[in-house]
Amino acid sequence: MALSNVLQTPAAGFSFENTSRNAAFDKALKGPKPMKTGTTIAGLIFKDGVVLGADTRATSDEVVADKACAKIHYIAPNIFCCGAGTAADTQMTTDLLSSNLTIFSMNSGRKPRIIMAVNILQDMLYRYRGQIGASLILGGVDCTGSHLYTVGPYGSVTTDRYLAMGSGNLNALGILEDGFKPDLELEDAKELVRAAIQAGIMSDLGSGNNIDICVITRDGVDYIRPYQESEFKVTREMKYKYAPGTTAVLREKVEPLKLELVDESVKLMDTA
Repeated sequence: MALSNVLQTPAAGFSFENTSRNAAFDKALKGPKPMKTGTTIAGLIFKDGVVLGADTRATSDEVVADKACAKIHYIAPNIFCCGAGTAADTQMTTDLLSSNLTIFSMNSGRKPRIIMAVNILQDMLYRYRGQIGASLILGGVDCTGSHLYTVGPYGSVTTDRYLAMGSGNLNALGILEDGFKPDLELEDAKELVRAAIQAGIMSDLGSGNNIDICVITRDGVDYIRPYQESEFKVTREMKYKYAPGTTAVLREKVEPLKLELVDESVKLMDTA
């Protein structure tokens, strides 16, 4: 019996064959609800290179999961990347990109160009049609100069002299638009990025805690973690220790665990 349907070449373009099936699943099964994430990341091009900045709060809906999450990821010696979205997706995506560029550098003996990293990210994210929750700001310095790009979850790419992404990006962009000037000095650029991230932190509950800064120039990379620590410190006002029996036991049930020995064997260890 010929399995002609297996050997048929799939039609070109998008396929919506499973649309009806997925709609039926949505009615019969209730899947997990997406959780809100929060981040503020920003970057700008200054006189001698690129400055990237990010907050360090990782959230799981209304819960602060991590107060010291590293959102600035290493890609190559001359390229770093800020990640917003799902923490696992941004970390795995940047790790895959870093490994690919490392292999390229080993084979060619040259540092990768920023546009090469952007093209790899664009192809990877577009292939999954937004299923990878990674919004990235890629910055670095190569043989053609200083570059700054954003890559969205669907593979969209933009480039500018200053950029921001994440749930606090509108507040950060307001600060960047107000204070950005061409050919900024290093200290002015770092302070502007810090102020942009701080604006996102103060206006967005999903962003917070410390601020990390990464400076990339032709001379090397200066990754400052943390660049600014959070000024809001929470201290416990009392000790939370309770004596045994404070909480009443409403019900207690003990069930013995029945085990059956199926097979038993003894192996001697080879000590020769």
